Amino acid sequence: MLDLVTVGHFVIDLIISSRGTNPVVTLGGPPTFVSVAASTLGAKVGVVSKVGRDFLRYFDWLCHNNIDLSLVKVFEKASTTRYELTYNGDERELQLKDLAPSIVVDDLPSSLRAHAIHVSPVANELSTSILGTLRDKTPLLSIDLQGFLREFDESGFVNLKGLGDMNFLQQCDVFKSSIEEIKAVTRNRKLRDSVEKIRECGVKTVLVTMGREGTLAYVGEEFYHVPACKPAKFIDPTGAGDAFMGGFLAELIRKREPLWCCCVGSAASSFVLEDFGFRRLPKGYEIYERATKIYEKGIKPVANDVAA
Repeated sequence: MLDLVTVGHFVIDLIISSRGTNPVVTLGGPPTFVSVAASTLGAKVGVVSKVGRDFLRYFDWLCHNNIDLSLVKVFEKASTTRYELTYNGDERELQLKDLAPSIVVDDLPSSLRAHAIHVSPVANELSTSILGTLRDKTPLLSIDLQGFLREFDESGFVNLKGLGDMNFLQQCDVFKSSIEEIKAVTRNRKLRDSVEKIRECGVKTVLVTMGREGTLAYVGEEFYHVPACKPAKFIDPTGAGDAFMGGFLAELIRKREPLWCCCVGSAASSFVLEDFGFRRLPKGYEIYERATKIYEKGIKPVANDVAA
């Protein structure tokens, strides 16, 4: 019985920064950032994913950081999913370079059980129909819609699309997205209206990450603004939202108060900002120290007219 399992593709990222540094190749994707953040906080974590042989160089590092890779399938004649990320200030352009095989229901062993499962595709590598099977394997199902909303042109460049039927969200307890993503899926211009529409699907907790502006959290019938935790330095934002979810879920499965969980998520994400990938792994107590500074300031409900 694992604490947290992430379902989605590992990614090998090529990051081109506007800071004038040389392009950097680094391990990424939600399974990396969610799992490492949660493992750092003592959670037992695993991943359901598919990769190519080019991924094998990262196996030892992930195992050393207590990531269970027993449900990761390696394909001899396929590449791990690869993205090229080009940053221009706070703007990011994504280009899909390679795509690993899709994840299907048959990839989920009957023995799979976890206190929480986080579904986070990056390139439509799984169908929403898989959620029903996952729902039976966990008391807490979390989803990040990013990969369901991406469409690709002939060169692999990413644009956001909407979704038709959102009934699959009835399976989910926690929903996480960026502002752009939640507006795309709900077709609403106002952030509050978008969150309300997700809530109408039966989702208990809605988290909208807003970069340097922090996170808007809908928990306990109230909207809260959780400030972003300031990093010691800012190098690269790739994976910060995923690390947030790793910290958040690691605490939530321990039955901690949701706003505290958000503060831990914010703190975990701040360490990702300090380098490319997870080169600088924090200690658990370091994450908790940063989280405590946010939490002790008090997080109050935001005004009813919150919109973006």
